[in-house]
Amino acid sequence: MLQNMRNASQHWLGKILMTVVFTLLIAGVAIFGVEEFFRGGSSTAVATVGKTQISAEAVRSAYQNQLQRYQTQLRRNLTPDQARALGLDRQVLSQLVTEASLDQKTRDLGLAVSDAAVLRAIHDEKSFQNAEGKFEPQLFYQTLQRAGLGEATFVREQRAVIARLQLAEAVASEITVPLALREAVHRYATERRSAAYLMLTPASAGEIPAPSEEDLQAYYDGNKGSYRASEYRGINLLVLSPEALAKPDAVSEDAVRKVYDGQKDRFGSPERRTIQQIVFPDEAAAEAARKQVEAGEKPFEAVAVERGTSDKDLALGTLTKAELFDPAVAEAAFALAQGAVSQPVKGRFGTVLLRVTGIEPETLKPLAEVAPEIRRTLALQRARDGVDGLHDAIEDQRAGAKPLAEIARERDLALVSVPAIDASGKDPQGKAVEGIPDQDATLAAAFRSDIGGDSEPLRTKAGGYVWYDITRIDAAHDKPLAEVRDAVVAGWKSAEIARRLAAKGREMSERLDKGESLETLAQEAGLGVQSADDLARNQPKGDLTADIVNRIFATAVDRAGSAAAGESRAVFKVTGATMPAFVAGSQSDKTIESNFRTALADDVLGEFIAEVQKSAGVSVNQTAFRRAIGGEY
Repeated sequence: MLQNMRNASQHWLGKILMTVVFTLLIAGVAIFGVEEFFRGGSSTAVATVGKTQISAEAVRSAYQNQLQRYQTQLRRNLTPDQARALGLDRQVLSQLVTEASLDQKTRDLGLAVSDAAVLRAIHDEKSFQNAEGKFEPQLFYQTLQRAGLGEATFVREQRAVIARLQLAEAVASEITVPLALREAVHRYATERRSAAYLMLTPASAGEIPAPSEEDLQAYYDGNKGSYRASEYRGINLLVLSPEALAKPDAVSEDAVRKVYDGQKDRFGSPERRTIQQIVFPDEAAAEAARKQVEAGEKPFEAVAVERGTSDKDLALGTLTKAELFDPAVAEAAFALAQGAVSQPVKGRFGTVLLRVTGIEPETLKPLAEVAPEIRRTLALQRARDGVDGLHDAIEDQRAGAKPLAEIARERDLALVSVPAIDASGKDPQGKAVEGIPDQDATLAAAFRSDIGGDSEPLRTKAGGYVWYDITRIDAAHDKPLAEVRDAVVAGWKSAEIARRLAAKGREMSERLDKGESLETLAQEAGLGVQSADDLARNQPKGDLTADIVNRIFATAVDRAGSAAAGESRAVFKVTGATMPAFVAGSQSDKTIESNFRTALADDVLGEFIAEVQKSAGVSVNQTAFRRAIGGEY
């Protein structure tokens, strides 16, 4: 983003304003294509804020960009249903409505951004600057050309973003964080507590008799969901993958040799040289120094010391020619003999003398060693080229109602037959089912389909396809008590132990609050008393989980309480609480103030935008919205 936006983007205010300049202009265009970005089309607006319209093209681009980011983070493709479940469509529409609200308000207030301000912002953008930090017109136009944008379009969008940011800063900048809030946050974060406690184990619950049939039935009826059988499906999968189609043995020796000769850098390591460099103010000074070294009057290192070049700056490192940033330096360094000093070289960062102190020769693996790898790569490439043609042929057979098993047999393709699998990928015995390509996406599609359904093939991450047929469906159902009796008995017993421990913990806490000592209660129960100091909120310590620690912080000093700890239960008494003094203006206070200023600014701006939307009016064309994101509800 431009410099003023770079500062704002550290919090939510900046994030909601960062729209199409680079995150949606350049990144989005690079991923999804220029045609879909600022393409003319239907004039039907997806949403309107006052008189400001949000076009279908803007919604489509923003949605696809957001979808791509989520898929990159999750490292898997998302189906339309999964994307909607994550709320991506609502997120995108909300963001665009927010931006349109700010645009509407800037027009209502008559705010405008001058040409000089836009020009200054563009000149300050590092993406358009050369190595010396100066604006480079050629770089600017090249960037816009790669993104498929005209100068007028870019400037118009840039002007809108700057106006939004200026309005937002006017509304939400210079927020004061109240002293009382800072002190409360300081108290919450720095308070430390100590407590004495004992742990009631399942043995403390005493002997648990077998449940009566009435108790067991009641427990089962109240927890049927825990004993419910998942839906299982039988699935046949026809897998078309480039790896399966690849035939390395069919690749000729001539094709392998051609790749080897043309890409030798893949099969070895290039020459590397250890290079030293001294920078001079001009060519004359460099030439004079070179002559002194050549005549033996001064060592190369002595010249470096005179030039104020440290050992670290003298050594460029051991590099390949491609790793040297400066082309002139690279050419000169790799033309030198070892130990020789170069003629003055006019590089990008000044005139230099070079010396090569070591040479690691180029290495190259023999053809016989790398031929199998080349053969596999070529075979895989040819297979990928033929996948789409085979896809079309299989689709023709599918249109003729030919079963997947028969198609697989005719074309010698893999058929994965799964007798029973649930939506999580497990069989009825709870074991993970192997061999399903792109399992998450494939199972999601299969569980949306039905027996005899005409399903579209799925494109795999490997570049192939998967066709699927549903062969059986065992609907989810409640397992009868007789079938899960042992599990229900175990569940009832655990629940009974927890109930007894909770009652015992409550009784002990009441006795502690009446003045009895924890040591007396521990002796009665045959348990030991433990203590914990320097407890911090949300931080477990020893036997105390984070939940127990937070319960200790919710209990007054010198008071008692209890909390579950897995199958056990802690009974505790808070013995102390300390907190360092709050000092206004201290470094910790400044940190709290900085963090909460951002949060308060977010709230203020959110309220402002909500009021703008309320005053201007927001309308959404749901049909146009669904059409824009390519989904059906």
